Order: sequence, then C-alpha cells, then structure tokens
Amino acid sequence: MQAKIALLPGDGIGPEVIAEARKVLEAVASVKGHTFTFIEGLVGGIAIDKVGTALPEDTLALCRAADAVLFGAIGGPKWDDPTAKVRPEQGLLGLRKGLGLFANLRPVRPSPALKGASPIRPEVLAGTDLLVVRELTGGIYFGERGRLNGGSVAFDTMTYSVVEVERILRVAFELARKRRKKVTSVDKANVLECSRLWRETANRVAQEYPDVDFENLLVDACAMHLIRRPASFDVIVTGNMFGDILTDEASMLTGSLGMLPSASLAEGTFGLYEPIHGSAPDIAGKGIANPIGAVLSGAMLLRYSLGLEEEAQAIEAAVDQVLEEGYRTQDIAQEGTQVVGTAEMGDLIAERLTQG
Repeated sequence: MQAKIALLPGDGIGPEVIAEARKVLEAVASVKGHTFTFIEGLVGGIAIDKVGTALPEDTLALCRAADAVLFGAIGGPKWDDPTAKVRPEQGLLGLRKGLGLFANLRPVRPSPALKGASPIRPEVLAGTDLLVVRELTGGIYFGERGRLNGGSVAFDTMTYSVVEVERILRVAFELARKRRKKVTSVDKANVLECSRLWRETANRVAQEYPDVDFENLLVDACAMHLIRRPASFDVIVTGNMFGDILTDEASMLTGSLGMLPSASLAEGTFGLYEPIHGSAPDIAGKGIANPIGAVLSGAMLLRYSLGLEEEAQAIEAAVDQVLEEGYRTQDIAQEGTQVVGTAEMGDLIAERLTQG
C-alpha cells in the first residue's frame, strides 16, 4: 500500500513524540512492504510565530491532500494569554471544523505490565477495555457565547441537532458491533434540554441495533462508575464537553496521559490521530517525554484510515512487549524497571517490529 500522511508536530513535546511515531510507522511499513510518504506542516504556537496564524491555509491544504493526519500537541506559556486574538487552540479547532472531524475515539486499555502505575486498585482495573466516542464539532464549545451587562455576565450556549446526535450515535453502535456489543450513552437529561434531545435520539437510534446492549447514564454517574467499575463499559458515547472531561478521567486508569492515543474521524476513512496529552512545555526538549500515546495513535491511523488491522495490532503488540520487558519512560517508571528516554522508547518499539 502507498499512503500519504500529514505530520503536524506542533509545540512543546509534540515534535519529539511525533518523530517516534513516524519511526515506528516507517518500521512497520518496511516489514509489511508498504510505502508511507510523510509531509510536515505548521500548526499551533509555532505557526503563530512563523506566519501569524494558528492554522495556515497551506497546512489545511496538505491535510486535505493526505490520507490521514498525525498530530502532536499545541500551546505553551509563550501563548498563554487568554485575551489574545490568535491562540494555538484555534489551530486544532480549525482542523476539526475544516476537515469535518466529528467523531473522537479514545480507547482505554490499561497495559497488564502497568497495573501498578494506575491510582486505581488492580482488581478494580482487571478486564478494562473501553472506547469513548466523543462528538467533536458541536455542543457548548461551538455554541454562541458572549458578555452582557458591560462584561459582568458571560454566557456559553450548548446546541445540538438531531442530525449531529444521530451521526455520532451510529458511529458508536457500529464500533460496538465489532467489540463487545454494548453502548452507554452519557448525558445530563435530568437537567439540560439539550441532553433530553440527545437521549430521545439515542433511544430511537438504539432500536436500529437490536444486537447491541444499550443504556443511558447521567454524566455524574458515569464519572463515578469509571472509577468504581471501569471494566463494565464497552463503548461510551457522549457530547463534546462531557467527552472532554470523561476521557481525561479515564486516562488515569492507565496511569499516565502519555499512554493514550486518540482518533478524530470524518465521514469515510479520513482521520486525524493524536496522543491525548498536551504540549508539556516543562519537559519539552529534555528527551524524556513518553511517546507511546503518539505511537499508538499511529496504530489507530493504520486501523481506521488505511484499513491495516494486522499492522495496527503489530504496533500494539510491540508496545506491550517493550513494557513487559520492563522498559519505562520517566512518567510510568516503577521500582525495578529500566527508565529510557523518548527516542530510546521509540527505538525499542521499532526494533520489536523488525524482529517479529
């Protein structure tokens, strides 16, 4: 297979972890006989510094010409002024809108080798393998907002249409059919009118999938049960803001934000893939960032955009093997493990692929 992959390293540790994800993708391509062409673009703070905008038109164009996008991280203290007219976050929001990325997928599968790294007891974590499907282009983050009464009152509006809710629900149900056939729809229907529309729509769409177990759950109950009984979930589907919060909570089941990948999908096979961690400016340039989230994002790219399931599983198995052998980056280090840097971890994963 030949494929064109857009690389958007961004800011902070973004360039460091994306370099390792590329290294691993090149290794699996070499072993399996594929040709991946990588084209790099500017986004975020570095783009603001160089061209004055967080998402240059050239970057959007190269993404549209690619089969998939691998994204690093954006932001940092240099661009932290919340009143600035141009901010790094505008780059990612612009990509989501400009590329039609409406479905965010975040798998949470704690590695057996890291069962002691999570603050949750191992017996509670046992069997956890869940996928959060977050609606990405609607809701309160994109609703009308402003200030009233001379700035002393602020408002943000949550809006969802039936079409938006149906679209994301169907993604969740189709994915559940390939997993353990259970969907949990999360809302706040006891309070919010927007959530009542969400629940009504979810109940109706669920009838189209009689082979999939379905339940509704209030967001506060879901937050509690993610800690109390995480293994009971299969696919969780929810709106933009609730999904943002719940996925960060769920990341702690693995012990580190650096471990988790994500996919943001458009209609068809196009997607943008990124680790869920931020730019971590405090460790940028030190060579100690955990690249596993970015590497596993590359595996998701192979699975969802290129249809290369075997290759995706090979990367995931290589990551598990390296962790089982006791190698750790600083953020997941445990007693008796061997701490390695960012590039060393990438080398180890790539080597396991070529050895296999």
